[in-house]
Amino acid sequence: MHFYTFHIGDYSSHTSHLSPIEDVIYRRLLDKYYLSETPIPSEIDAVSRLIGMREYKSEVEIIIKEFFTQTESGWINKRASIELAKYHAMQAGGKKGNEIRWGKDRPPIAPRSPPDSPPTPNHIPVPEPVPLSIRSKTIVAKSDCICPETVSDEVWRDFQTLRRAKKAPLTNSAISRIEKEAGKAGILLEAALIECCARGWTGFKADWVKGKAEPFSVGAATRKILERELEKEARLINPWEEIQ
Repeated sequence: MHFYTFHIGDYSSHTSHLSPIEDVIYRRLLDKYYLSETPIPSEIDAVSRLIGMREYKSEVEIIIKEFFTQTESGWINKRASIELAKYHAMQAGGKKGNEIRWGKDRPPIAPRSPPDSPPTPNHIPVPEPVPLSIRSKTIVAKSDCICPETVSDEVWRDFQTLRRAKKAPLTNSAISRIEKEAGKAGILLEAALIECCARGWTGFKADWVKGKAEPFSVGAATRKILERELEKEARLINPWEEIQ
């Protein structure tokens, strides 16, 4: 991705505490993240060399821990990943429009999704709805598990419904295991739960999604996130608001 929207006022409000060197480090990390569309390497030495800041390793470590999240695949930035997903969703929409207008003779170009999204095949089987007669007989213990802060209410309700239909009570230990496996796959917990809902899984394993498709193909696990984030953008939510 060679272009992204930059909101000066919001960026300044989130970075006013940074020194000039720290500010340069943060901007270079963001530019590298958007340009490569891959997680930043985990090793601080490698990161410092990557952005040309070898003599400021301690500052690089401070900034990357403040604004990025570490996963098995490297450091990711949630907001930047969402912006990458929006960008590639727009590309996919333009491609579909061209196919409708000019036909489908041109070879398809698979779009790419952000680094915190799981690879999925283009065609995902949707689990069949549970008949009402069966649902009425399903008895599952109520869950005391609280929705994690990083998961939206909609996704949480969908996953709870799936677990009830499968007669699998939702527990804190189950969510902890899913979050751990999501980290191994280099994705967020919410993306893993969306993938579970799309495929009818009560659990999640990193090996189930690795190597199944192009590393950045936009699948069902990213489409729900895109729809929600596009609604936020309509209320003037910008790329820097959720940076921590």
